[in-house]
Amino acid sequence: MSKLILLLFLGLLAYLVFKGFQRTASRRRNDAGRPRAPERMVICARCGVHLPESEALEGDGGRFCSEEHRRLGAV
Repeated sequence: MSKLILLLFLGLLAYLVFKGFQRTASRRRNDAGRPRAPERMVICARCGVHLPESEALEGDGGRFCSEEHRRLGAV
């Protein structure tokens, strides 16, 4: 009787692990197919290069594309 209970427990455990792997694989597939939202572009105050807002560096004269341009300041 105890072997039967152990076998049922191991079967349930294997089922739960299998379902967990399926769930994470499904989530990865859904995330990979979803396009990212467009990001706002800004202009470097020094050289005029357009770059994503998340990569821009804030400075006294505005946003800059690099640390050097932020140090030099706006034109």
